[in-house]
Amino acid sequence: MSAIEHSTSCEIRTVLEKQRSAFLASEPWTLEQRCELLDRAIGLLVSHEQAIIDALTADFGHRSPSFSRGSEVLSPLATLHQTKAELAEWMRPEQRHAKAGEAWVQYQPLGVVGIVTAWNVPGYMVFSGLAGALAAGNRVMIKPSEFTPHTSALIARLIRSVYAEEEVAVVLGGAQVGQAFCGQPFDHLLFTGATSIGKHVLRAAAENLVPVTLELGGKSPTIISRTADFKDAVAKTVIGKLLNAGQLCVAPDYVFVPQESVEAFVAVAKAVVARFFPMLKDNPEYTSIINARHFERLQGYLSEAREAGVELIELNAAGEDFGEGARNKIVPTLLRDPGNDLQVMQDEIFGPLLPIKPYDTLNEVIAFINARPRPLALYYFGNDAAEEAQVLTRTCSGGVTLNGVLSHASTEGLPFGGVGQSGMGAYHGIDGFRTFSHAKAVLRTAPNPA
Repeated sequence: MSAIEHSTSCEIRTVLEKQRSAFLASEPWTLEQRCELLDRAIGLLVSHEQAIIDALTADFGHRSPSFSRGSEVLSPLATLHQTKAELAEWMRPEQRHAKAGEAWVQYQPLGVVGIVTAWNVPGYMVFSGLAGALAAGNRVMIKPSEFTPHTSALIARLIRSVYAEEEVAVVLGGAQVGQAFCGQPFDHLLFTGATSIGKHVLRAAAENLVPVTLELGGKSPTIISRTADFKDAVAKTVIGKLLNAGQLCVAPDYVFVPQESVEAFVAVAKAVVARFFPMLKDNPEYTSIINARHFERLQGYLSEAREAGVELIELNAAGEDFGEGARNKIVPTLLRDPGNDLQVMQDEIFGPLLPIKPYDTLNEVIAFINARPRPLALYYFGNDAAEEAQVLTRTCSGGVTLNGVLSHASTEGLPFGGVGQSGMGAYHGIDGFRTFSHAKAVLRTAPNPA
């Protein structure tokens, strides 16, 4: 059995030791064995696409089926297939220069990798993390979020159907189970979630000196330059914000707009939402907020901003009533220049609210960003090479998409990770393989001269 429900620390440790014993008792998995393990995950996604979509809909109250298919099935499938295609190259020893003798780096599996995933794109996180950990030759234990119980239970059943417990195991349960999980002596721990929780994870892992990759969040800014294709920039920013109703760690959190273009931004944003979401309340493509707690949190941001006199601009083309029966859906809302002391400008929003910050000069934008914790993502729209270089060299974020949003995070050839408060370490593609591997330095000394 590879899904443990309501687990105690002792029960989790038992499975970990079972995996570690199996790892140590056998030869490292060959390329062919690793590809076969990846094929099992591919088979699960192909065979159970609709079940995954249905489970996510049940957890969210309503979730865009096309987004669920893209983010939780097609995207991890692409990751798994690309991993298989490139794995042979990744596994080759990497030759290094040596003054005498022969030197190389040999990548070997660490042992047992723990993966803790968040609720917003749970299928993607599980299978993306699994791809890197299995490619590197590790056994894997997964703790999915308790906030998506239908999806987590389905993932546990699916994993159990194709993997032995000593290969991949799923641990189900709430916050206490998560705490017990993070306190285990894994060989590596990957955590995706809020910065506040990441601090507890790091403390728990420190007890056993477990290396940790933290994928956190933060307030990812978007900069629209005066040199940008304005309508394209606004459209991409707004649609990127509304994917999964803003519940993405790399969603545009707030947007810098030239002072003289704020009215134009509002007008284009209204037109974009009217075109893509002419109806919102019963639109199958507009996702609900995950639960009542997060719904109330977002409503709290709006209430505080309203009381502070901030202009709130609803993007609600049909003028629908979001009172009764809205299933935790929130009207997409622009907040015009909210004060920096308001919670909406302090917290990661994780919802369909978009603050607009007018600016005069790029230097003030850069100073604003640099005065705050480093974000997971940053987006720049513009067609000025010097200005683009200034943004890239003067700001520090986990990753950047130029003239677009979100895309760098789904590009397997790029490392995905945060910096500072938005995380540490990275994975995806070869960077995931190396994160879950030990880079062993090997030197064969030159023979003594006769």
